Amino acid sequence: MAVETARKFARAVLALAYFAVGVVHLKSPEGFLPIMPDWVPFPRDVVLATGVAEIAGAIGLLIPRLRVAAAWGLAAYAVCVFPANIKHALEGVAIGGEVLGWGYHGPRLLAQPMIVWGALWAGGITDWPFRRGRG
Repeated sequence: MAVETARKFARAVLALAYFAVGVVHLKSPEGFLPIMPDWVPFPRDVVLATGVAEIAGAIGLLIPRLRVAAAWGLAAYAVCVFPANIKHALEGVAIGGEVLGWGYHGPRLLAQPMIVWGALWAGGITDWPFRRGRG
């Protein structure tokens, strides 16, 4: 039962985080434009769409009948934004006048697979690595 409690907590934390970041994407899309890869069409519209996706995923995680779809959506979202994270790291793009170093970017890039897994685990799609052995 401790795993289910942890999963509930993870859902709440992820929902809060994705909701908050989604609001920031909608309120201040210009702040995200510098890290958008050049090959992305209509970058401002994409930033706004990502904000909507984050908010929808956050709400969906908290609604049992939408939870699995929301978890898949947030996992896919985390994969899709990875190129922006890579550009941010490799090009040293300044955000708010500040260039973040590899002390930020290294862990952030390494954490991306954990963010994908976290959405899948919180949404109940995977039990790994907490699954009990078969008896």
